[in-house]
Amino acid sequence: MNISSAAPRPAPFLEGKIRSDHLQRQAVIYVRQSTMQQVQRHQESTRLQYGLVDRALQLGWPKQRILVIDEDLGCSGATAEGRAGFQRLVAEVGLDHVGIVLGIEMSRLARSSRDWYQLLEICAIFTTLIGDVDGIYDPTTYNDRLLLGLKGTMSEAELHIIKQRMLAGKRAKAQRGELGMRPPMGYVRQPSGEFIKDPDEQAQAVIALVFEVFERKGTINAVLQHLVKHGVRMPYRVATGPAKGELEWRRPNRVTLSNLLHHPVYAGACVYGRRRTDPRRKVPGRPSTGRTVTKPDEWEVLLKDRLPAYISWEQYERNVKQLNANTAQGMGVVRQGPSLLSGLIVCGRCGLRMATQYSNNGRGLRYLCSRMATDYGEPLCQSLAGTPLDQLTAELVLQALEPAALEISLKVAEDIEAERSRHQEHWQRRLERARFECERAARQYNAVEPENRLVARTLEEQWEAALAAEEELKRGYEQFLREEPSPLSAEERSRIRQLAGDIPGLWHNAATTAADRQAIVRLLLERVVVTVLEDTEKVNVDYHWAGGHRTRTRLIRPVARLEQLSYYPELLARIASLHKQGHSADAIARTLNEEGWRPAKRRKTFNRVMVRNLLTRQGLYTGSQRQQYATKVKRGTDEWALKELARELKMPEVTLYTWIRKGKLTARQEKQGGHCIWLIQANAAELERLRALRTAPRTWPKHARITEASP
Repeated sequence: MNISSAAPRPAPFLEGKIRSDHLQRQAVIYVRQSTMQQVQRHQESTRLQYGLVDRALQLGWPKQRILVIDEDLGCSGATAEGRAGFQRLVAEVGLDHVGIVLGIEMSRLARSSRDWYQLLEICAIFTTLIGDVDGIYDPTTYNDRLLLGLKGTMSEAELHIIKQRMLAGKRAKAQRGELGMRPPMGYVRQPSGEFIKDPDEQAQAVIALVFEVFERKGTINAVLQHLVKHGVRMPYRVATGPAKGELEWRRPNRVTLSNLLHHPVYAGACVYGRRRTDPRRKVPGRPSTGRTVTKPDEWEVLLKDRLPAYISWEQYERNVKQLNANTAQGMGVVRQGPSLLSGLIVCGRCGLRMATQYSNNGRGLRYLCSRMATDYGEPLCQSLAGTPLDQLTAELVLQALEPAALEISLKVAEDIEAERSRHQEHWQRRLERARFECERAARQYNAVEPENRLVARTLEEQWEAALAAEEELKRGYEQFLREEPSPLSAEERSRIRQLAGDIPGLWHNAATTAADRQAIVRLLLERVVVTVLEDTEKVNVDYHWAGGHRTRTRLIRPVARLEQLSYYPELLARIASLHKQGHSADAIARTLNEEGWRPAKRRKTFNRVMVRNLLTRQGLYTGSQRQQYATKVKRGTDEWALKELARELKMPEVTLYTWIRKGKLTARQEKQGGHCIWLIQANAAELERLRALRTAPRTWPKHARITEASP
């Protein structure tokens, strides 16, 4: 660029705007074009902007005070984010270093009214002039300020109009199914713009395998583990660079599999508007952020059966439904732990999903509805022990599977045969590709001149590498054949029929994992609605089976206290009646068990101690010799014997004894007649505290682990 060193005086009509204090500061030339494509193809515009240096010299600025800011070449003017040059310009003006800002037109400075008026305000504060090809403007004067504001508004409106035109054209092409996009994995674009399946058979087979495995296993993680286990790699067409269009094989990963399973193009559909940009989620400085995935009914364009498909549209919808169910807001995936109903159980009182809680290193299982308590501090909705409910569920599931035993055996055999056949086909394609690479390396080596050792040595190394890769692949194939022979033997078929005929044995087999049982339950059940009746032992259970069938039943759960039993008053009356008839405690216990009475918790039968405890509560049992001595021991004020306090609080003696050991009670021991008698200090206030402690909700151990939370 030829810049004259002369500094001519300002033109006469500009003398009123350009003053000596402006000339003592810098003249800034701001250069910008929106895209790198414009920089490369529209170089005349770039030359015009750099030519403003001569304009600054003509206006009177010396060469050493002319600053060119061109860091924003290839950056859009829609926002100041990511435009280091514009931010530098604003900073220089704010530091009072700039006398004039020159640009070809106002749209070069900013196409956003927010950024434009910010620059305009700063220029007015520091008396900085603004100039373009039409003239020089002083932001401190009313007329110039009005004109500059109008130019900034027109610049923003122009950008909006351009965007609307481009989007309208884009939508029109999308509605015709002709909108260009990068072909996803498993597809290639023809020169005509049409999408076809990848011509490589192995690439097609791998994409189909992903959908088949997901259809069977239901989770992305299971698909990933399957591909890694069998050494399957994903086909990837290079998009840019010297190797553009070549097929590469890359390790499978979770993100790639998720995008593949969510993309409707694999169902043969052309879609527009699937991903929109939410301005609230955009990260400053990162223009590609803020994208959200919309629901299918919100897509602007959906054209089915327009592309070659790997799966049907119905299968795509099932896949998306399963993927949504695998999230925290849905049923979720099969979880770790022995629970059968994790993610399936719903509270019959509030309708929210119940959580699964493990304690005692996974041996204790409990279902509880705690969402309202967690979010709003309300009392715990309901909870129940999980083992009895899981046992009932297992019985119903086994009954449902029993008529289909033969069909299951045939289906299992077909699935195993099909899976092994797919693995065989995959290995054959890999071997075929390895043979081709060896043959191509051999042809290249044979085609080179023997005297050209510089090239021959390189081709020889490539040939040897291809042979080594083929040999290693053959060894892997031989190991695969040893571990998984292709056809099912007669013994294997007989074993499958035997196992399918004994479904309960297969269910309880040690080789059947908890995850396998959960997967079976999820195939049969949609949800299980549970309602505990007034905190008693009775639980209404409503099973919603796949296909719309429902089973309503009642479960008897273990409870913590005898008082929770719905038949507690009748039980006391029956025990009192038998006692009046002169029966001993052992005889009363046998009678209760024969008549079908059941105690609380997990005990299935009554015993002598339990009967005596219930008689004591009614004042019908004087107690043992130890208890008789307890009535004679010397006591202090407000001291109670263990049995007396238990009767007063209506709770088991063993619980009081546990509280003594844990230090929750003030107690002492007194010897009487060779026995040690516990005396507990409890005045009126202490009795109220103990009653409150007795009725307080149970707290779970700190090490208990919640594995599934209600949405």
